[in-house]
Amino acid sequence: MTLLRTPIAQVSGPEQKRLQRSWYWYDWAAASYVTVTAAVLFAPYLTSIANKVACPGQPTDAACDNNLDVLGIGIAPGSLVPYILTASTVISAVVLVFIGAIVDRSKYPLRYLAAFTYVGAAAAAAMVLIGGTNWQLGVALAIVANLALGAALIVYSAIMVRITPPDDRDYVSARGWAYGYLGGGSLLAATLVLLVAHDAFGLDKASAVRAAFLVAGIWWALFALIPLRGLRSLSKLERPAPRDRLGGFRQLRVTFASLQHYPQTKRFLLAYLFYNDGMQTVIAAASLYGSKQLKFSESELVVTILLVQFVAFFGALAFARLAAQHGAQRLIYSSLFLWTAVVCAACALPEKNLALWLLVAVAIGLVLGGSQSLSRSLYSGLIPAGRESEFFSLYQAMERGTSWLGTLVFGLVFQWFRDYRFSIIALVIFFGVGAILLRGVRVREGIIEAGNTPPHVV
Repeated sequence: MTLLRTPIAQVSGPEQKRLQRSWYWYDWAAASYVTVTAAVLFAPYLTSIANKVACPGQPTDAACDNNLDVLGIGIAPGSLVPYILTASTVISAVVLVFIGAIVDRSKYPLRYLAAFTYVGAAAAAAMVLIGGTNWQLGVALAIVANLALGAALIVYSAIMVRITPPDDRDYVSARGWAYGYLGGGSLLAATLVLLVAHDAFGLDKASAVRAAFLVAGIWWALFALIPLRGLRSLSKLERPAPRDRLGGFRQLRVTFASLQHYPQTKRFLLAYLFYNDGMQTVIAAASLYGSKQLKFSESELVVTILLVQFVAFFGALAFARLAAQHGAQRLIYSSLFLWTAVVCAACALPEKNLALWLLVAVAIGLVLGGSQSLSRSLYSGLIPAGRESEFFSLYQAMERGTSWLGTLVFGLVFQWFRDYRFSIIALVIFFGVGAILLRGVRVREGIIEAGNTPPHVV
């Protein structure tokens, strides 16, 4: 990424800390959509609309045995949202690689960050218009918002590499995630008030959910101004002249071909594809599983995700401290066994047992922050200098809310059995395969292959 090709030493000391503080705020901003909309409200809300269309005349929270007609294909209403996530990631897997290579050639990558941010925020805010039987609008807006979020996070993650030395990346990455958990949790707490007291605001429950969509989009747009303004000084550093931007589209083949020169990077990406798909599917499907399978109310689901957010804040920081002593790879590997236990426990939960459900939520929060933040920092050392956006585009195609294989399996299993318990237990295989592949990654060797300096503890 040409945002900062000059040595990190040029932004050392107080200036480096200032840039990092500005950088953290993007996680705070984007967490509004990731937490409130994508993780909590969107799936149950759109599924209820899909149920209304497929099974008119019956309550929207009841099981619907009819299929929804999507482009001539019969789809179970309960599988619609997982399939949306799958479709958005299939698109992202191609588009984001183009975007990463184009941004690496740009003199003004912050302009891309701003453009992606405001396209995504506009799509997130426009979800206020989803109502009645218009599930198609929800599908379109979710795909646009997820794609824009993924594109923005490519630029955002690449900036971290350029303003943070290797030994500090676990901490800085974890702190960024921690800001995100606090930001998402803060807005989620306000959303809980709105959902519980919607009558006091003159809204019915559906209108309250739509209002929350609008606020989440506005929050993303407003708080993104902090990093966009705070990182402007990076553009004053020396940069080479921009190259042909159309070369970014020709870069797709080159990017994948170049992975053969970085075998440890390729192994990590393959491992990440599996275990991150498992994590992202659990996050994306939690509200759907809780509302449709375990019969929890929207307010109870908001409390659940709120608990996860604040526990994950401490979990991310704790994992970063442990990684400084034991290495990021070992901590991620250990977390995958905890994820497996969490999924098995969730599958065995009885309906409407909120206490046990919240206990599982605490366990998710403890491992969620650490496994996500350490994965980003570990990968940052495995990519060649000057190609950060390009390589983070591969990473981002599997990142927050854009996993595809797990959501596809989740949707297909429900399509076959009409039971979310089978869907959730099927995710165990992703953590198992991911752990096996991750164990085979020689991280120090991969960092050296990429031309980077390994941290003291790998």
